[in-house]
Amino acid sequence: MVVLGIDPGYAIVGYGLIRYENNRLTPLQYGVIRTHAKLPIEDRLHEIFTDLTKLIDAYKPDAMAVEKLYFNTNEKTAIDVSQARGIIVLTGKIAGVPFAEYTPLQVKMSVAGYGKADKVQVTEMTRRLLGLRKVPKPDDAADALAIAICHAHTAGSGLNNI
Repeated sequence: MVVLGIDPGYAIVGYGLIRYENNRLTPLQYGVIRTHAKLPIEDRLHEIFTDLTKLIDAYKPDAMAVEKLYFNTNEKTAIDVSQARGIIVLTGKIAGVPFAEYTPLQVKMSVAGYGKADKVQVTEMTRRLLGLRKVPKPDDAADALAIAICHAHTAGSGLNNI
């Protein structure tokens, strides 16, 4: 099973593609989609759609896992990120990729075994689980890989509904 993990944003969208086979996790590709701050939001959303479509076409994931959003500060940022997340979900739907979403707590539990694990613990466990020499950079890509791992663990256990 190939899983595309997404850390949603509108300035930076983290993505991580992994293969989960015979209880083994293999990294395929990871990185970020960056949009330019001076572009209107509709152009930024279009860029996210276009770049994500290219990734899906290239890797043909069996599932897409996206982090659920939680905001407690900036209302404008929340709206823009929510729009980007909607585009991300729609892009997967158009491509026929089954969708799942996970809270940060679920991702931390799945990857680090502790729901209050800090970013360093989660990224280090992501590195170890994927057999990478270095912690994935930037942080958005590392987060996306952790989300993909969470889905692989959940899907492999039969606990999800995909």
